[in-house]
Amino acid sequence: MASWTTRSKQPATIAAVAALATTLSIVGCGVDASSADPESKTFSYSGDTLHLDTNEVATKVIVTDRDDIKVTRWFDSRAGNQRLVWELEGDALEIDAGCSGIAICDAKFEVEIPKGLTVVKDGVELETK
Repeated sequence: MASWTTRSKQPATIAAVAALATTLSIVGCGVDASSADPESKTFSYSGDTLHLDTNEVATKVIVTDRDDIKVTRWFDSRAGNQRLVWELEGDALEIDAGCSGIAICDAKFEVEIPKGLTVVKDGVELETK
């Protein structure tokens, strides 16, 4: 009977070791947007209100002396299908950077806006004055 008990614990031990190995391999392949090379794009804009859709990507909005809008993106990816978007249509600026599938990626944005511009970020008006 002792051998039956020992054999029944082996699958659990193997599963635990496999889970640990998988976790360590994923951690070893970590990504950090802060270490990525930044990319920038500028948009001419003359409106009073900008609707910013960040798709839940970390985004910092900075009021500057610019006359246009400058978007800087940091993106790092090791796996997955990339989705990279920064488009201005009318008064809506959509930004997105992510990946899908078996994915390992990280992203962040910085949006520089002119003084006096009202920004509605993901449905919430920001204090930009």
